[in-house]
Amino acid sequence: MKSSRKGRLLVLAVGVLTCAALLGATAAVSAPKLVRRHSRFQLAGTKPSWASPGRLTGAVAATHSVNARVWLAPRNSAQLDALAREVSDPASSQYRKYISNAQYVARFAPTAAQVAAVMRWLTAAGLQIDRVGPDNHYLAVSGSAAAINAAFSTQLARFGVKGKQVQAPAKTLSVPNSLAANVLSVTGLTKLGHMMKPADLGAPAPFVNGTPCSSYYGQKVAYDQPKFKGKRLPYAVCGYVPSQLRGAYGEDGPGSESNLGKGATIAITDAFDASTLEADANTYSQRHGDKKFAKGQFQDRSFPEPPPDDPNVEACGGNDWYGEQALDIEAAHGMAPGANVYYYGASSCFDDDLLASLSQVVTDNKASIVTNSWGDPTFFVDNGVLYSTIDDSLVNAYESIFKQGAVQGIGFYFSSGDNGDDLDAFGYAHPEFPTGDPWVTSVGGTSLAVDSHDRRGFETGWGTSKWLLSDDGLSWVPYDDEVPPFYYGAGGGYSQVFDEPAYQYGVVHSPTGGRAVPDIGLVGDPTTGMLVGETQDFDLPSRYGPPGVHYGEYRIGGTSLSSPLMAGVQAAAEGHSRIGFANPLIYLLYRHGAYYDVTPQGDLGNIRSDYVNGENASDGIVYSLRTFDEDSSLKTGRGWDDVTGVGAPTSRYFDQVGRLLH
Repeated sequence: MKSSRKGRLLVLAVGVLTCAALLGATAAVSAPKLVRRHSRFQLAGTKPSWASPGRLTGAVAATHSVNARVWLAPRNSAQLDALAREVSDPASSQYRKYISNAQYVARFAPTAAQVAAVMRWLTAAGLQIDRVGPDNHYLAVSGSAAAINAAFSTQLARFGVKGKQVQAPAKTLSVPNSLAANVLSVTGLTKLGHMMKPADLGAPAPFVNGTPCSSYYGQKVAYDQPKFKGKRLPYAVCGYVPSQLRGAYGEDGPGSESNLGKGATIAITDAFDASTLEADANTYSQRHGDKKFAKGQFQDRSFPEPPPDDPNVEACGGNDWYGEQALDIEAAHGMAPGANVYYYGASSCFDDDLLASLSQVVTDNKASIVTNSWGDPTFFVDNGVLYSTIDDSLVNAYESIFKQGAVQGIGFYFSSGDNGDDLDAFGYAHPEFPTGDPWVTSVGGTSLAVDSHDRRGFETGWGTSKWLLSDDGLSWVPYDDEVPPFYYGAGGGYSQVFDEPAYQYGVVHSPTGGRAVPDIGLVGDPTTGMLVGETQDFDLPSRYGPPGVHYGEYRIGGTSLSSPLMAGVQAAAEGHSRIGFANPLIYLLYRHGAYYDVTPQGDLGNIRSDYVNGENASDGIVYSLRTFDEDSSLKTGRGWDDVTGVGAPTSRYFDQVGRLLH
């Protein structure tokens, strides 16, 4: 199960981009790229490619306050890589022979002496050590820009990028020779490309689903709306509830639902921390026939939130993340009602804070499944030039967490994204990050029809073109000038950064020779999405009550739904055992017919009704048509595809995992 990264990312003009130009020499991912420069080592990639002299607008003031994290390299990295591969490979004699966190610390974590040496260097440069991360993963530091410049032999400056002034190092960061083996990465010195976004596609609160809508797929056909390409289409579902999704994906039958996942623990990472998470999840469960969390079954292990006036809160959208949190918890709990759910809210949506949450998860070692419904594009285009948002240093920091998780029996699941191939949204077609990393399970999105008996009617790819009623109300017209007018859809594609991992050999035929995304798919289409409950601040009367702060429900989707549903599937499958890093197993079971093959099938789409004011029908209803299986350049088809991976789980998946683990 080779995991390697292709050569250094290049800055290229869009007009001359080729796949070959982005494919450099293969380099091992396990160790930081360090380049000798006089008496110091450079941390390759820590100066962003866009931080060029032509964009320079001025130096950051020497007294400007800066916060950063210095990530420390694991010891015995080659041994860690080998062990992570062996315990994850069903063909290995070491499969699932995981080690404890204490054993990880003894063999691989940076030692107290190494931490002390790095601390002495940082404090000598004038920086303050604010925190030593769990398992010595990082040192949180603060100080002046002058101190950062002195410590890392750089110059913090401001650059004009995409119409904004952005802070970044103007020189590649470096460390003293004596610490070269200890320092893995530095994060937090620039924010461009490092602000993660949730992958849900609901609506800003307050919001209530418009009617008419269906309680199961196809219940209400839109006879009062125009045909589409000669076909009558159904109204969208009001939102599936967990019992419908458990039935569709083949979980155990009636009478056993409350025990599904018992013995397993799911961790969820998001930004920030709503105060009503457990109460809302309990209300939701009881409204829809499930049990609320038992005492201690839900735990909030979040980092402290910054004050409301902190710039990071505004930059990250603040409580816009609360709907994502509710979705993740209720989807995971709904699919595995017997599992524990631990919520790890980060202090911001920037990747160094989210990385800190992930590092706490692996240190706690309570959860064996970690779902993450956030990510960011790997590339962006500005003024006709292509730039990368990730570098070797950042990837090394992430993979130090993922590999620790692998040896401890922890698997990481990431949403594949909601922008299709990313071309329309970010100017370049490429899988997003971290979902494109070979050490995580990337979860794609489908459009799912659940019938009146809670069974899968059909399941096809989630890719949506949007159509609106014509002025005379007699036909459907595209919402923009393109036909089909791509609106949103599951992310996927082939990496030009990471090599194709061994677990995909023989299943995926990558045209770039790179890691293919996603690995597996579950429902993500918002028009076939899940009903979610959340405390909202309602402006108007609705079917949930008068104006004011109270509980309400709405349908939501995106691959933000797909990932926590998959986490619940895994919890239900493993119970008291641990699957760990799941990709080698997922691809092995593909060869044994464990999945529903998601192909072009079913209806052309369905009709969505929305309240104009978002809360009730007093200002009218607007109708739109949302199609299925029209996902940018990505296509579903027989076998593995770049929308849904190997396909969707079935009862055969549970049976085969159960036989293997138990």
